[in-house]
Amino acid sequence: MSVKKIINDPKRVVDESVAGFALAHADLVRIETDPIFVVRADAPVAGKVGLVSGGGSGHEPLHAGYVGHGMLDAAVPGAVFTSPTPDPILAATKAVDGGAGVLHIVKNYTGDVLNFETAADLAAADGIEVRAVVTNDDVAVKDSLYTAGRRGVAGTVLVEKIAGASAQRGDTLDEVAGIAERVNANARSMGMALTPCTVPHAGEPSFTLADDEYELGIGIHGEPGRERLPLEPADAIVDRMLAPILEDLPFSSGDRVLLFVNGMGGTPQVELYIAYRRAAEALAEHGIEVARSLVGNYITSLEMQGFSLTLLKLDDEMVELWDAPVQTPALRWGR
Repeated sequence: MSVKKIINDPKRVVDESVAGFALAHADLVRIETDPIFVVRADAPVAGKVGLVSGGGSGHEPLHAGYVGHGMLDAAVPGAVFTSPTPDPILAATKAVDGGAGVLHIVKNYTGDVLNFETAADLAAADGIEVRAVVTNDDVAVKDSLYTAGRRGVAGTVLVEKIAGASAQRGDTLDEVAGIAERVNANARSMGMALTPCTVPHAGEPSFTLADDEYELGIGIHGEPGRERLPLEPADAIVDRMLAPILEDLPFSSGDRVLLFVNGMGGTPQVELYIAYRRAAEALAEHGIEVARSLVGNYITSLEMQGFSLTLLKLDDEMVELWDAPVQTPALRWGR
């Protein structure tokens, strides 16, 4: 083995992980292997808009962990940090088509966008109406190694949950796509890292950091961020991350928000709650009400130590859809 990980063959990591995932959650999902994708066990649901997302593996539980009632109908895993090709995206789209159309939720990475577009064109040729929403909530950098424009990061989880609830209640394809667009337009994120991550087939860290440094504004594929800084106390890091988020929308006194503190894969919960405490305090100082919250590892970067902050400016409908029942391997409430 070229890298110290709990794996067998680096070339088989995704296949073996997805197989284990399906065995662990057979009550909620099933998998297809040729081509590979994960689909909710009762798909297609007649008369319901189908939701399909996907992207490179290594961000678990995104996206397969969100397949189930009230969220995604299918997820398409690519190789680690590599977009899936159009064929499995097309197969997943067909598998969830219940006659009401299909929404693709796509993170803004060049390969993802192009491959989902190709799959949508092929699905349209087969008579399936497909819409796409591209998430781009990251305020850290405008362009990166992987994107033209802002990256789609942790806000994608919020889009999938709220749009999934919209589809579950029976909204039309235009309505579901409209709600997904509204969530994306009102979500802003920023991430940081204490350590890099190591892609199994690469066998070496994605970047290097000294013991007394952290990277501000990293991407979920281990891309370097906007600047490298001397290590600071948690409160100072949170304040530094929160400032550009608040300025970007902008958020202002009187707003209601969902505060999402997301671990990057190697950060213990005790540290995430320290970050949440300071973020909630800082928002209160700005007159911003934290109406809903989410804390944990929901969109990761393998074993990277770090976290991201996401703020979603809420309206009444978003709150209702966020609170709606969901039953997936990684997110469950209300049933």
